[in-house]
Amino acid sequence: MENAMESLISTAQKKILLFANTDWYLYNFRLSLANALRDAGYDVLLLSPDGQYGPKLRALGFRWEVAPMNRRSLNPIREIVFLCWLIRFLKIEKPQYIHSFTIKCAIYGAIAGRISKVPAIINSIAGMGYIFANDSLKALVIRWPLRVLMSYALNRSSSIVILQNPDDVRIFADGGIVSKSRIRLIKGSGVNFDKFRQKIWDISKEKNLKVLLAARLLRDKGVTEFSQAAQMLRNEGATVEFYLAGTADCGNPAAIDERKVREWEHNGVLHWLGHVDDMPALLQTMDVMVLPSYREGLPKGLIEGGACALALITTDVPGCREVVQIDGVEGLRIPPRDVIALARAIRRLVEDRNLAMELGLAARKKALLEFSDRVVIEKTIAVYEELETSGIA
Repeated sequence: MENAMESLISTAQKKILLFANTDWYLYNFRLSLANALRDAGYDVLLLSPDGQYGPKLRALGFRWEVAPMNRRSLNPIREIVFLCWLIRFLKIEKPQYIHSFTIKCAIYGAIAGRISKVPAIINSIAGMGYIFANDSLKALVIRWPLRVLMSYALNRSSSIVILQNPDDVRIFADGGIVSKSRIRLIKGSGVNFDKFRQKIWDISKEKNLKVLLAARLLRDKGVTEFSQAAQMLRNEGATVEFYLAGTADCGNPAAIDERKVREWEHNGVLHWLGHVDDMPALLQTMDVMVLPSYREGLPKGLIEGGACALALITTDVPGCREVVQIDGVEGLRIPPRDVIALARAIRRLVEDRNLAMELGLAARKKALLEFSDRVVIEKTIAVYEELETSGIA
């Protein structure tokens, strides 16, 4: 990583815009990248809709600007108004690079960047989102025109698309959305191992096994299956405690009503922790991280659990299978939407604490090798270097 940094010193004071659909995403997923770019001499500008994490970014010395964007809006007039705003913003700021995150930001950033003549455009798409993970009528209706729009916006000679798992690479390349030559595979946004440290395991069966699902309260994350598996094992009298960390994603069609979650908690099915600011501290108290998701880009919560040496249980779907590639070695993999398989996997770890510890240690080893923020930042900077040496930026 130091060599990559040293090679970028010549780019000092070139401006790079990091554009995301929430300030929470910038703070929790891309802060390490922003710090690395600033240390390399870039003028780093952050852009997202308003939120409580923007002031925290400013307190760290970053310039953060508020985008008048509604990430859930499908209103054509509102979207055109925002696109015009973004074009004007880019013409005023004149960044050499715009690096956008998530599908909507990538599309708008690419279109606005092209019109305002931003030299280099990087689009990081962390998962295919509700439209591609869900088979509802609404998702199916939107999916085809979205693919057409993505192909128009992202398939440019001055841009590169960063994807997080091989399944998404195949969708983009084989589906003709983006030329394969413009795609780079970088697994995730990285985990800081100075913060996410290995937990101290206690394999005594006298203690309840603590199982955590940390995710937004969405059906697509497998939250309902998690609660049903918890109820099954609770009825059996298993020595296990279930914890759910996360809040509702208002406006998402797959959102679970918080009243339902409170009902689960009231009935003793699980403990709902809501939003957790200090995930490293929470993970030190857990034994197993579960993510029964229907589809992911590369799930950071699952990687953070592995970084702390928690045993991992997840589904055999895009993104998740990149974290647990070898079933029974790096974690346990189950079919999606299968409550019985999920309950069986948890029960297996309740009964075999040594296996739980072994899976956790293997997950940490894999995370260190593949998902460290140093590895991810180095690969991301290599993309900037590629654009720099090609004469685009």
